[in-house]
Amino acid sequence: MKFKDMPYQRVDFDQVEKDMHALMEEFDRAGSGEEQFRVHQKYYELTDRVNTQMTIANIRYDVDTTDEFYSGEHLYYNEKRPVYHNLALEYEKRLYASPYRDYLVSRIGPVAFKNMEIAQKAMDERLIPLMQEENALTTAYNELIAGAQIEFDGQVLNLSLMRPYLIHSDRSVRKAAYAKQAEFFSANAEKLDEIYDKLVKNRTAQARAMGYSNYVELGYYRMGRNCYGKAEVENFRKQIKAFFVPFAEKLHDRRRRRLGLDRLSYIDASVYFKEGNPAPLGNPEEILAAGQKMYGELSPETKEFYDFMTENELFDVLGRKTKKAGGYMTYMPVYHSPFVFANFNGTSGDVDVITHECGHAFQGYLSGKDPVREHSDITMETAEIHSMSMEFFTQKWMPLFFGHRAEDYIEMHLEDSAAFIPYGCMVDEFQHIVYENPDMSPAQRHSAWLELEKAYRPHQDYGDDIFFGKGGIWQRQQHIYNSPFYYIDYSLAQTCALQYKVKMDEDFRAAWDSYLKLCKLSASDFFTNMVEEVGLTCPFEEGCIKNIVEKLEKYVK
Repeated sequence: MKFKDMPYQRVDFDQVEKDMHALMEEFDRAGSGEEQFRVHQKYYELTDRVNTQMTIANIRYDVDTTDEFYSGEHLYYNEKRPVYHNLALEYEKRLYASPYRDYLVSRIGPVAFKNMEIAQKAMDERLIPLMQEENALTTAYNELIAGAQIEFDGQVLNLSLMRPYLIHSDRSVRKAAYAKQAEFFSANAEKLDEIYDKLVKNRTAQARAMGYSNYVELGYYRMGRNCYGKAEVENFRKQIKAFFVPFAEKLHDRRRRRLGLDRLSYIDASVYFKEGNPAPLGNPEEILAAGQKMYGELSPETKEFYDFMTENELFDVLGRKTKKAGGYMTYMPVYHSPFVFANFNGTSGDVDVITHECGHAFQGYLSGKDPVREHSDITMETAEIHSMSMEFFTQKWMPLFFGHRAEDYIEMHLEDSAAFIPYGCMVDEFQHIVYENPDMSPAQRHSAWLELEKAYRPHQDYGDDIFFGKGGIWQRQQHIYNSPFYYIDYSLAQTCALQYKVKMDEDFRAAWDSYLKLCKLSASDFFTNMVEEVGLTCPFEEGCIKNIVEKLEKYVK
């Protein structure tokens, strides 16, 4: 079914609560594991309906944050989502404590039960008012960012539509664009600090209500970390500082020489060629059509997936002034339909949507066919392998998008992928500092960010910028406000994607088969087990990063 034809009706949570309690009673009365599993299948049907309606409302709000009706629905679900989450947790407690658990594990899998254990550590009915307040705060941040109106080049632009000017080949244009962006953030600095300060204190209050000393432990549970913890992440970041940062700095210096500069400035951060970055040749419709050809040739599975997405109009990629910033893939289980949301702006990032977000959507399309819903409940570091690896698997089709500059794009993409890993670790360490010290002032947080820049991005120079020079660039990063601790996942996944890059250059078909196997494994096993099962080295393993760097050196000499 086409997205525009999918009917929407506000979820009646009073009825949902009645239905959920009826299921719980039926589950408790069941006399065998088989009977309980049949009840659990009814639970799938109920939650599929609820999640689909909430997702439709969320997408329609995001495509136009000024839409009065869906703005109202968004506020409604902000209030009701924690209540619904608590109902689901109440049901899962029965599943977890079932006397027929061995049978249920055989049907659902051990990962699901580990996730239930974690979910119980992440939620309590007492937290509902705090979670509702948290939702209101993140909405306030998103609306502030989405509502940016920046006068530039004779137009009024939002942050997404400013992107082409931030990577313009003319350095004076870039400088002026960054100055305008900084003006917006500087004008809203007090509000941005206020929202984040309230979020930190709110999340800390939630953690302490659950008996934790700070939000870090609760944040890990909220992210569903089911096979590693803080110690493993710290060791990964330690390896990145020791081995990957020096490698990334070599790439930045190579880029500096290519640009003909004596020193890199922050206004050069996303520019790779003196004549400008390669940009896609076509309009949005032509880019989507090129994607159809690419996925049609990549594999039978990707052809079926992309044809489905196109036929059912499951893309909204045009940048608009009232559209939420950023991009994502989401899923509507009733229709077995992924959905890709993005803001095309005429840069290479438009093509990244067709590779990265479609990597997520492809895996979602495959896992949506699994009758065990828990197998779709993948943790984020696994999900990001699907997307980041697809960026590499599709590179042989880049001439469709970039013509004679396809090789420039491939070179830029590799450098950008490598440069991202230290940044992702920096965002993660920053959040650990913030939530371990929740009483820091806004000024102290900005200072902590600047100190981390020295460790992870020593080349970065903000000069006398009125906002970013004072340690504020992190406030552009929506994950820091919306999804705490969801960023190290990108760095973990990128180390796996770079392993696929090496493998596909040696044997493309074997690498693709490994990737397809990983997509199909979904959440049927733990991240640390799955990467090894498909022939990758786990990023937490000692020596993993050093080995990756040694293999990547050949691409940059």
